[in-house]
Amino acid sequence: MGKISFVQGNEAIVMGAIDGGARFYAGYPITPSSEIAELASLRLPACDGIYVQMEDEISSMAAIIGASLSGMKAFTATSGPGFSLMQENLGVGLMGEVPCVIVNIQRSGPSTGMATKPAQGDVMQARWGTHGDHGIIVLCPSSVQECYELTIEAFNLSEAFRIPVVLLGDEIIGHLKEKLEVMEPEEIKIINRKQPTGPLSEYKPYDHQNGIAPLANYGGDYLLRVTGSMHDAKGHANNNPQMAENYIRHLSDKVETNKETIVITKKHGLEDAECVIVGYGCTARSALAAMETGRKRGLKIGVLQLVTLWPFPEKEVQEVLSQAKQIIVPELNLGQVVSEVKKLNQWQTQIVAVNRVDGKNIHPDEILSAIGEARHV
Repeated sequence: MGKISFVQGNEAIVMGAIDGGARFYAGYPITPSSEIAELASLRLPACDGIYVQMEDEISSMAAIIGASLSGMKAFTATSGPGFSLMQENLGVGLMGEVPCVIVNIQRSGPSTGMATKPAQGDVMQARWGTHGDHGIIVLCPSSVQECYELTIEAFNLSEAFRIPVVLLGDEIIGHLKEKLEVMEPEEIKIINRKQPTGPLSEYKPYDHQNGIAPLANYGGDYLLRVTGSMHDAKGHANNNPQMAENYIRHLSDKVETNKETIVITKKHGLEDAECVIVGYGCTARSALAAMETGRKRGLKIGVLQLVTLWPFPEKEVQEVLSQAKQIIVPELNLGQVVSEVKKLNQWQTQIVAVNRVDGKNIHPDEILSAIGEARHV
């Protein structure tokens, strides 16, 4: 590893974006993600990148799509209300298979809510916020180190699968300060989109018969058509039913059939765990603290940290459901991930949700209390 710094989560995201190859940012400041815009405005120009302050989040999403199609790695950052405004153009990015990264540092809602308070209420919005059937990749950091590393991973996945990727943080992680070990350039794995080769007239930007199709740059020799409407392999508008069926399934299947490559989880103390806490984001930190305290009390507690939220880590969750006596799911919402866990429960394993929506994080003692209550049910 390279230099060790003491930085904020939002700062680590900017550092990860630049180290991951991003050279374009368009956005509109919004609490609690504003530090990302501020730092991007300073650091991108210093490395021959471009920062653009947009008039709103609708245009921000449109701008990064355009920048990406010109060949630049592009990203934006926002919070819940801004993420809502991005959804229509996010659909354009999904239909056009445009690589880009959207950072959502979640805050309390709905609407303006409590702008400075943490929440995890955008889990389902990240999956299904834009209309229509589609795949999506959503990564969720739980530390400053993960803010840095997962931002690089977000760009890599976006380029590899030609898809917008969401980095779903929260106010606590975005504003947390702790140690960061920055990787040396030679240590960083960088994936870039495939470029087309061969005759210009034969280029088909949506022909995925041989894997993810190469993506030409606007302004180059190859003709690239991008539309939000249904289209054929060359990008011409086309409403043929069978073609539409195949293409929509492709948008989903390119994610779902590559879960082994995409999904990341972290396992802590699962070898002998009778109770497993399934956590993500800031609540994963509470879960780890509860595990440490519980282990000292003789409780066999483990933690399954969901780093990838979408596609949902079904295999890993099923493993703990089949082995544990109890599953505890702490969330700063009314139960968005626990509903997914319950869908996978074929073993009648006891599942307990621990929820807060008052703008405060879940304390480890709340998780331990839920474990104690569950043991006596």
